[in-house]
Amino acid sequence: MDNKLLTIDKISVKYGSIEALHEVSMSVNKGDIVALIGANGAGKSTLLKAIMAQVPLSNGSITFENSEIASAKKHIKTTHQLASLGMALVPEGRHVFADMTVEENLDMGAFLVKDQKEIDRKKEEMFDFFPILSQRRKQKTRSLSGGEQQMMAIARALMSSPKLLLLDEPGLGLAPLIVQDIFHKIKKINEEDKVTIFIVEQNARMALKYSTNGYVMETGNIVLSDSSNALLNNEKVKAAYLGE
Repeated sequence: MDNKLLTIDKISVKYGSIEALHEVSMSVNKGDIVALIGANGAGKSTLLKAIMAQVPLSNGSITFENSEIASAKKHIKTTHQLASLGMALVPEGRHVFADMTVEENLDMGAFLVKDQKEIDRKKEEMFDFFPILSQRRKQKTRSLSGGEQQMMAIARALMSSPKLLLLDEPGLGLAPLIVQDIFHKIKKINEEDKVTIFIVEQNARMALKYSTNGYVMETGNIVLSDSSNALLNNEKVKAAYLGE
């Protein structure tokens, strides 16, 4: 039985004459937390954009649940269609609706859900899971701290009950204790809600500590892949990304 939820097969992405991704291949199995680490500018965010049909492929293909969703020949699915298939992205920098309340932001995350009772049930589930958001539900999002906004961005993505949650730099710009809390929540989402998670993160130690498998990207190429525990103990990874 094929356990792969997402399969990326030799994809390349170009910005003009510059190749941002070069024949990248990787996979995400159902139930796993997969981490992609690498330096700033390595191509990590471009990979997420390629997965979500926000940039075209110049080579290769992407498959979700054994159906091709993108190829070098054409965008088979739009970003909106990918959301309806069960994919959700929490973008770098959170991109919250600053002048809306927390509750209104969560409503935006449920735009594909037609049943109001289900939306209300899901909102209360998010408020139970992120108690601080329950306390802030009527506040404008701009008044939230960076950590609270990140939690809200994750909760907003979860409103659509995704099968695959893509997280772009969830720890960016946050204090270490807040980052640890965010990653603890990510682990719980994976274990309790059975959501498969793909994390792109510069904080290599945190990403590998909380994931099952990992990939290392350098200048648009995957240069290493292994279990997260093995990568944490890899001498090259230690030297380049863990400051050891």
